[in-house]
Amino acid sequence: MKLSQSSLSLLEETIKKAISRYTCGCEQTIVTDIHLQPNQNSGELAIFDDEDEELANVTIEEWTAYEGDDFYESMERILPTLLCNMKNAGTFDKLTILKPFSFVLVDDEKETLAELLLMDDDTLLVNDELLKGLDEELDAFLKNLLEK
Repeated sequence: MKLSQSSLSLLEETIKKAISRYTCGCEQTIVTDIHLQPNQNSGELAIFDDEDEELANVTIEEWTAYEGDDFYESMERILPTLLCNMKNAGTFDKLTILKPFSFVLVDDEKETLAELLLMDDDTLLVNDELLKGLDEELDAFLKNLLEK
């Protein structure tokens, strides 16, 4: 699934609205996860905090027209990219949420499907791209070490 620029902008504005309550400049809030719950049938994206309080919601018309049965897999590709772009743009810099916290994708039963973005100052999420070729490098290092 590929979303139009208007849908991506709508998603970004909805995420900004959801986190706006955490930019008040008041004392820091403890939030472990911000849950993003897309629904293919209704086209709705609901965003919740740890207490299942709804922070924001929006309807994305393109989702209702999507015929594929890989909807959540598509969300696992689209949403992390959007969140990373927002992070790189500094959108999350002024939040009063204690780190670490995560943006997570959840299904209709609020079961976690994927961690979309981990916000932490000193933690790096390891992904396949980062680990590519690691086995060969470690084997070469060990062989070199044993030969000396």
